[in-house]
Amino acid sequence: MSEKDIIKIYNEGIDAVVGLVKSLSGQISELSTQVNRLNVRVTELEAQLNKNSSNSSKPPSSDGLKKKPKNNRKKSGKPTGGQPGHEGKTLEKVKNPDEVVDIKPEHCECGYNLKGIKGTIRTRQVFEIPVIKIKVTEYKTHEIECPECGKVHKGQFPEGVNQPVQYGENLQALMSYLTNYQLIPLERAAELIRDLTGHNISQGTLVSINRRLEKNLEGFENAVIGQLIDADVAHFDETGMRSDKKTKWVHSASTDKLTYYVIHDKRGADASKDIGILPEFQGTAVHDHWKSYYTYTDCTHAECNAHHLRNLKGIHESYGHEWANEMSGLLIEIKERVESLKEQGIDSMPSDEIKAYIGRYDDIIAKGKEENTLKTGNLVSEKTGKPKKGESLNLLEKLEKYNLETLAFMLDFDIPFDNNRAERDIRMVKLRQKISGCFRGDEGANTFCRIRSYISTCRKNGMRVLESLVNAIKGDAFIPQNSL
Repeated sequence: MSEKDIIKIYNEGIDAVVGLVKSLSGQISELSTQVNRLNVRVTELEAQLNKNSSNSSKPPSSDGLKKKPKNNRKKSGKPTGGQPGHEGKTLEKVKNPDEVVDIKPEHCECGYNLKGIKGTIRTRQVFEIPVIKIKVTEYKTHEIECPECGKVHKGQFPEGVNQPVQYGENLQALMSYLTNYQLIPLERAAELIRDLTGHNISQGTLVSINRRLEKNLEGFENAVIGQLIDADVAHFDETGMRSDKKTKWVHSASTDKLTYYVIHDKRGADASKDIGILPEFQGTAVHDHWKSYYTYTDCTHAECNAHHLRNLKGIHESYGHEWANEMSGLLIEIKERVESLKEQGIDSMPSDEIKAYIGRYDDIIAKGKEENTLKTGNLVSEKTGKPKKGESLNLLEKLEKYNLETLAFMLDFDIPFDNNRAERDIRMVKLRQKISGCFRGDEGANTFCRIRSYISTCRKNGMRVLESLVNAIKGDAFIPQNSL
């Protein structure tokens, strides 16, 4: 608007001036709303760019070659290296070596015979493995007729020797160990065995041995499922897995002594129903807020606070919301208090402390809603016309609705602060796909899941993996004892 137009409106009188001011006020208000909306959008886009494994649920592999995110863990103040009381791994001499080689002078330079003369003894020990070589044992049975009475006596092959030519249990266990525990691809596992032993083994043989082992673990799997259903606390998680050229889902259920993996076409409630653990489970299910878990109401639920801490960090870093930093600090403070009480042999928190912590928790949520309104305004979606929620408000409402599930670790000391148990267990499945690739069909995926469940459970119970695999191949698989 030019100076001439302004003077003209002024000369037209007060009504014209008021009309102009109202028009400009409306334009300014509209522009202010647009600027606010664009600022929020820019902040959202910057937040997406700033997300990494430390402030969101993105996996570490997505961080790429960028600067490594700052670790969320707080320094313990302890010195680096092994702590007092830690069992070391230093190579030390053994009392009874397998072989002793005496290196003793027999004659002096002057010609004197030194045999029989005692001297100072020093020792050095070398730890070595013998050259690996496959040992072939041939069993011969004889059929003999008694010359006196004519009765025919037949020798019997040892138990487990069923084929004209076969591999022994130790070698079969090694094959399964390499492919299911060390996650080595079939081709490289065959190469490794050939390089170690000089014997060629086909990839098909590796597959066949794993399938036979899987059948021997049916009783183990049924026992683990039953014990998981009866557990007081169990961890649940799931991750995508490529099988038969499709994205399927490996579901895990675990405790500190049990691990169970199973692959399914779906991720949600239909899969849990088919798997059969959650529908009968009546303990506390610890998980990362996948909504399908909450369809099961016979059990109680506990949220993973490791996820909460990452998301709170992301909101504080990306949007500058102080409430997120305060909530993160409160959760860590409660966690440290619970750990302190446990160290003192106390198995529950005093009720007045619980009430105080819950009060602070509620106050932070109320403060967060006010802060969110001040910083984001009452925005509406351009597509739906409904009020628009950002990450901050979504997390606030989640923490408010699932407050007891979030603070479950404070209310019951048997419930952990996070779901790291399940995440550690499921990580190995993801690692298998990264190293060995996807499965060509469900048969291979099912075989891997059952054998990996067995290996993980054996390790949690202090069993040696190779020895446990040998026993399973013999038909005597380890069955964990129900501690209930």
